[in-house]
Amino acid sequence: MAKHIIKSEEHSPKIPQRPDPQQVTDRTFFIDAANRNLTAIPLEILALKELEEVHLENNLIEEIPKNIQHLKNIKILYLNKNNLKNLCPELGGLGSLEGLDLSYNPILASSLPVISGLHALRELRLYHINLGEIPIVICKNLHHLELLGLTGNHLECLPKEIVNQTKLREIYLKQNQFEVFPQELCILYNLEIIDLDENKLSAIPEEIGNLTSLRKFFVAYNNLPFVPDSLGRCEKMSVLDVSHNLLQSLPHTLSQLTEMTEIGLSGNHLEKVPRLLCRWTSLHLLYLQDTGLRGLRRSFRRLVNLHFLDLSQNHLDHCPLQICMLKNLEVLALDDNKIGQLPSALSFLSKLKILGLTANKFSAFPEEVFSLVSLEKLYIGQDRGSKFTLVPESIGKLQSLKELYIENNYLEYLPVSLGSMPNLEVLFCQHNLLRQLPDAICQAQALKQLWLDDNLLTHLPENLDSLVNLKILTLKDNPMEEPPVDVCAKDIEVIWDYLKQSRNRKRMAIKIQAWWRGTMVRKGFGRFAELVKTRKKGKTSPKDKKGKKDAKGKPEKGNKK
Repeated sequence: MAKHIIKSEEHSPKIPQRPDPQQVTDRTFFIDAANRNLTAIPLEILALKELEEVHLENNLIEEIPKNIQHLKNIKILYLNKNNLKNLCPELGGLGSLEGLDLSYNPILASSLPVISGLHALRELRLYHINLGEIPIVICKNLHHLELLGLTGNHLECLPKEIVNQTKLREIYLKQNQFEVFPQELCILYNLEIIDLDENKLSAIPEEIGNLTSLRKFFVAYNNLPFVPDSLGRCEKMSVLDVSHNLLQSLPHTLSQLTEMTEIGLSGNHLEKVPRLLCRWTSLHLLYLQDTGLRGLRRSFRRLVNLHFLDLSQNHLDHCPLQICMLKNLEVLALDDNKIGQLPSALSFLSKLKILGLTANKFSAFPEEVFSLVSLEKLYIGQDRGSKFTLVPESIGKLQSLKELYIENNYLEYLPVSLGSMPNLEVLFCQHNLLRQLPDAICQAQALKQLWLDDNLLTHLPENLDSLVNLKILTLKDNPMEEPPVDVCAKDIEVIWDYLKQSRNRKRMAIKIQAWWRGTMVRKGFGRFAELVKTRKKGKTSPKDKKGKKDAKGKPEKGNKK
C-alpha cells in the first residue's frame, strides 16, 4: 500500500482550461484540440488571429507550419505528446508566447535554439525529449522564465548561463544524470521548487542555505550520505523529500524549519525516528517506509496534525499506541512488519479511511479494525506471514468500506455480510482456496471489481449478473464448470450471457416438470411423488386395479345368460 509524495509539477494543473467555444469565430481566444489524432495543425486554427491559448497535446502532429507566425496574440501553446522533430524558425517569432510545452516529442537538439526568440516566455516544459544539454542561447536570451521543466532527459550539468534566470521559481531536473549538484542554482534566490529526484548526487553544497525562498526540495533516489546543516536556513521550507538515500540521521539545524508539512525519509538507515521530527507539529504527511524502525518515540504523539503515515517495511512487532493518539490520521500503512495484534485503542482513529496491514503475523483476522467506522480501504492480503482461514461476519460493520484486499490467504468461503455492504466497489480475493461464493454477494450492488483468480471455484451464483455495476470479473486458474473455463476466460458480457441462458434453461425445465406433474394429477394418478413411489415398488396404479375389478364383476359384451 506504499504511496509516494505527490510533488512534481507534472502532477499539478497548468493554466486552467476553459470549455470549447460553442462557435469558432475570428474573436475566438481559446481552442482545445487535444486527443483528436490530428496529424497536422488545422489551418482553421492558424487563421484565428485573436487566439491566446491552444491545446494540441496528445496528437500525431509531425511539424509546426510556417503559418504559426499569424498567431501574434498567442500566449499558451501546448504541443506535448506529438511527433515533432523540428521547430520552424517562425515559432521563435511569437513575441507574446508565455507558456510552451514540447514534452514527449522526438525533437532534434539542433532545432531548439529557435526557442531563444520567445522573449516573453515564462514557462518552458521540455520533459522526456532525449536532451543531452541545454542550448546556451536559451539561457542567455530568455530572462523571464519562472518555470523550467527538464525531467527525463540525459543532462549531466547545467550551463553557467543558467544564472541569467533570476526570475526562475521552479526547476524540474528529475530523472537525469547529475552526479554533482548544479552549483549555479544556489544563486538563483527566487527559487521555490527544486526537483532532482532520481539522479546520482552524492552531496548537496552548503550554499543551498542561500535559497531562503525555497519551499519544496526533492532529492529522493540519490546517493546522499548526509544533508547539510545550512538547509536549516531555508526557513520557508514546507516539503522535503530525501527518501532512498544513505542517510543515518538529520542535522539538528532542521528543527528551525517550523513550516514543514511533508517529509519523505523512506529507504534510509535511520533505525530511530529523528528526535527533531517530533517538533514539527504542523506535519501532514510523513513517509518512514523501510527505515529499520522497531518502535516510535513517546514524543511521536505530538504529531496531531498528521493525515498520512507510512511505516511499512519496518520491524514493528506491535502497533505503537502513539499512533492511536493521532486523531486526524486518514491514511496508515503498516504493511510488511511483524505485527501480531492491534490495540483496542485503534478505535480512536475516527477519521481513518485507508489502512494497510498486508504481510504481518496475525494469527487470526484482527477484529479491532471493525471499530473503524470511517474506513474506506482495507489492505490485509498475506503474501508473507500467517494466512487467514476466515473473515468474520462482523466485517459487515464497515459500512463505509469501498475496497477490500484479502488476497494470498487460505479462505475457503467469504462472509455473507459482504452482501450487506452498500459501498463495496472492489473485492480482491486472488490466491485463496475459495470453493464457492455466497449468494448474498449478488446483493452488493455497488461492486465494480471482483478479482477471483487462483481459487477452487467450480460455480458462480446464478444471479451474479444482477451486479449491474460490475466491470471487472477475473476467474483465471479456477476449475470452473458453470460457466465452463472457456467462457470464464472471455469478457464479462459473455459470462453474463451464459448465466442468463443457464437460468432460462432451468426455468424451462421447471415449467416442463410442473406441466408433467399437472398432467399426471388430471389423469387421476394423484400426486406425482406418490406415482413415482408406487412405480418404484412395482405396483399398479389405482386406475389399473379398478379396471381389473370391473372385469370380474361384469359379463363381456355379447355373452348372454
